[in-house]
Amino acid sequence: MAGEFSRTSRIGDQLQKELASLIQFEVKDPRLGMVTINEVRVAKDLGYADVYYTVLGLDDDQQRLADNQAALDSAKNFLRHRLAKEVKLRIMPHLRFHYDATVVNGARMSALIDEAIRKDNSNPTDQE
Repeated sequence: MAGEFSRTSRIGDQLQKELASLIQFEVKDPRLGMVTINEVRVAKDLGYADVYYTVLGLDDDQQRLADNQAALDSAKNFLRHRLAKEVKLRIMPHLRFHYDATVVNGARMSALIDEAIRKDNSNPTDQE
């Protein structure tokens, strides 16, 4: 049971919790929207952490998504410094932020499936 989760995944979970709190309460950039941290993947050597995020309500607005990416990129050194105070690690990974489009793509795929089912139901064929 102790070997179920690797050290890097436990560190990633801790960084995810701390980053969500720090971004919500401490980053005061007006370009930043309602950011949700979906996942943090930490490299085995703790050299970097890939942070995957979504932004509430901005799925189609590419300019606002770019503004959010720029805001997170400009705040990453501040966030890393604050994380180093909150999470006791000898080496604090460098942060790399990536927009996570899986939620948007999943919703789009679901809508396409629903549309295909509606079309099939509205155009019944005789299959006797």
